Amino acid sequence: MYLTDRSAPAQAGAADRGRRRGPVTGVAPVVLVLGTVSLITDISSEMVTAVLPLYLVTTLGFSPLGFGTLDGVYNGVSALVQLTGGHLADRVRDHKLMAGLGYGLSALCKPLLLLASSVGALGTVLALDRTGKGLRTAPRDAMISLSTPAERQGRAFGVHRAMDTTGALLGPLTAFLILRAAADGYDAVFGVSACVAVLGVLVLVLFVPGRRRAAGTPGASDAGATAAEEGSAAGGRQPVRVREALALLRLPRLRALAGCAALLGLTTVSDAFVYLLLQRRTGIAEEWFPLLPLGTAAVFLVLAVPVGSLADRIGRRTVFLAGHAVLLTGYALLLWTPATPALPFLVLALHGTFYAATDGVLPAALAGVVPDHLRASGLAIVGTSQALARFCCSLAFGAAWTMWGPGPALAGSAAGLLCCATVAGMVLRPADETR
Repeated sequence: MYLTDRSAPAQAGAADRGRRRGPVTGVAPVVLVLGTVSLITDISSEMVTAVLPLYLVTTLGFSPLGFGTLDGVYNGVSALVQLTGGHLADRVRDHKLMAGLGYGLSALCKPLLLLASSVGALGTVLALDRTGKGLRTAPRDAMISLSTPAERQGRAFGVHRAMDTTGALLGPLTAFLILRAAADGYDAVFGVSACVAVLGVLVLVLFVPGRRRAAGTPGASDAGATAAEEGSAAGGRQPVRVREALALLRLPRLRALAGCAALLGLTTVSDAFVYLLLQRRTGIAEEWFPLLPLGTAAVFLVLAVPVGSLADRIGRRTVFLAGHAVLLTGYALLLWTPATPALPFLVLALHGTFYAATDGVLPAALAGVVPDHLRASGLAIVGTSQALARFCCSLAFGAAWTMWGPGPALAGSAAGLLCCATVAGMVLRPADETR
């Protein structure tokens, strides 16, 4: 699915000087700094995500349909806001500013979870938190993409996602330890999460270079040069208009990316539902529930960089489709395998492999499809199509669980995923790939 094109506009000379690789990771320094911000922020957000399903269903008594609605809001709002964040970042030519606003808004929402106990209040807080995520995602990924040569995009996003996933690994572990140690466990998780989120914002403000830093400034890093050159490269352009951003949909390969991302997102069950299904199927104690995301995160962490590099070499369509085949295998295990002690480990390993094969490959593909000055807008269009589809999937899956039970709901999603992956394999041709 995630294809590239050799027809990318060449930003010669100055832009390439900002893309020098780090001595160890082989990626630009700005990728490592943004990875650190994502690591810290994911510790905060995954602390909440790890306990939220059980908190809503067992403590507040939400039905699967009610939880599916909130989970849909959690994903759907960020999808809609991604378009705004991506366009504004391109329009003001300051990706750091828009990313900072997004990180800051999410940090402000964490303490509000302590006060929310109804569906309306929780929905509002989660919507604001996801608004922050939507604002920051496209500008952040644009900074990574613009600092990296097209042929190394998969590795760069793999390194970033590996650092991001380190936070996703530490977040549930932190939540687990807090729940075991604190009397009011959920409140303590939400409070600590707020403090960690503020730290992430501070790292972004202090260490991620802004567009006004000159490349010749004493002490400026390669990342600073990249950001400065990005601004100067676009300096002669008029502000990006909405019409210009929407015109990206005329690009056949962008339409193919967005359409297939949406199609497959309609049948990709939310992580929270996967963990609830696994908990109910195997009888895992509630106190161990926050550790389930650790399995997914650990496998994702180990495989993100090598799988990203593999996608650069053998083709992103191949790796992407293989990732969805792995996810389908995980659904089959949940449906038909006996509840043995090995089942949680197998399902979580497959779940993490799916993310390693898909999550960083989408933005990596757009380097050769979207012009530099519209990179954030292009990322937002494709990311929004996928996230909106997953919003619909959360609502539909929650409703199906409520009416027919978890087994039939998952069976329907598995059948849909098989059909959609087959269609994506036909639409996205191997001949279109750049290796």
